[in-house]
Amino acid sequence: MAEIKITTPLTDEVVMKLKSGDKVLITGIIYTGRDSAHKRLSDLIDKGEKLPVDLNGQIIYFVGPTPARPGMAVGSAGPTTSERMDAYSPKLIKMGLKGMIGKGGRSKQVIDAMIEHKALYMAATGGAGALISKCIKSSEVVAYEDLGPEAIRKMEVVDFPAIIINDAFGNDLYMEGVKKYSR
Repeated sequence: MAEIKITTPLTDEVVMKLKSGDKVLITGIIYTGRDSAHKRLSDLIDKGEKLPVDLNGQIIYFVGPTPARPGMAVGSAGPTTSERMDAYSPKLIKMGLKGMIGKGGRSKQVIDAMIEHKALYMAATGGAGALISKCIKSSEVVAYEDLGPEAIRKMEVVDFPAIIINDAFGNDLYMEGVKKYSR
């Protein structure tokens, strides 16, 4: 299967062309955030306050990168378990978030929000954080610096590899695999 090159920010048109199982190479800006940052964003949404980043059309990578070595934008940047963001992701998707990258499955509520608002969930390969970091060309903290590695970062990426797990049609690559090999 060929890899599909996509560029951020994502549009509904791009999202609707991608299907569960597609391999993508992402170029552009992606943001990072884990559960502590997601909780803060969720609290701002609940209060009707402005978010520190415009999520419209954006991708959030669930990662807490290690410190950068000389000449690198970040250290190891492997995905964290996405389930920890499930309580917050539907709100962010409703605010315009078009993509999420992590590892592991997502809840029905997140999948339903992706269908309703045309969004995607992608997986990055766990254990490949050092290789993934080579696709990250720059990284700057843009919110919640007090969270250290879990702060929200704006990262410029080139050919960041991911695979579509959940598409905007409700397909789930993990469930397809289970069905394919169950007896």
